[in-house]
Amino acid sequence: MNFAPKPSRNKAAHEWLDYLRDSEGLGGVLAKTEHLAKLKTHLNGALAELDLEHLSSKIVAGWRSGSQNELFLLVSNASIASRLQQILPSLISELGKRGVVCEAIKVRIKPASAPWEVQPNKAQVRSDRPRGFNSAARASWESLVEKLPPESDLRKAVERLLQNKVK
Repeated sequence: MNFAPKPSRNKAAHEWLDYLRDSEGLGGVLAKTEHLAKLKTHLNGALAELDLEHLSSKIVAGWRSGSQNELFLLVSNASIASRLQQILPSLISELGKRGVVCEAIKVRIKPASAPWEVQPNKAQVRSDRPRGFNSAARASWESLVEKLPPESDLRKAVERLLQNKVK
């Protein structure tokens, strides 16, 4: 029995890359993604040159819509934003040395997440809780009470527990 040869996986992946690079396909998306990846690399290098490489993971970079010469940096908190504002001229200079032409940099803080997160209904969660011991647990506690001395504090506590946990 002769089977057809399996297609090469490299060829299939190469065809997708050709499709992504094609102008009728997703070429614009791939080009933009590659451009942003290069920008992030250049930004990381410039921050390293300014001894701020520890901030590179906390910054999202992109070009401001409508202008390719204005860089937009989105940061997670105000302290990072103020530190970047202090070094903007040096950062523009370092990016220029690396071939990234930008006339201005805007630094913005990421908006906070929505305060109205969906939470489970508290009334429903409370009603689903078990209201007492199951038969095996009750039998275990009762056997413990029988083994304890009549005047012990532990026996009194377990008896109160059994009285409060009626099923």
